[in-house]
Amino acid sequence: MTQSKQQIVVEQTGSPIGRPERQRRTLLGLGLTRIGRRRALDDTPSIRGMIAKVAHLVKIVDGKTVGGK
Repeated sequence: MTQSKQQIVVEQTGSPIGRPERQRRTLLGLGLTRIGRRRALDDTPSIRGMIAKVAHLVKIVDGKTVGGK
């Protein structure tokens, strides 16, 4: 029995300018490089932890739309 992995859509809402290097690297690790960029990521504890570290710069989107604004 195979289970499809749950996905979570994250959108970057804030700029990494003036933020600590660690937060910049976390955004890059999530695949977010510009404000408004969305990524669908596997819903794992490690991804949730990364989102929590930069929660002030990202938001979780309800819909599964990726790529557009």
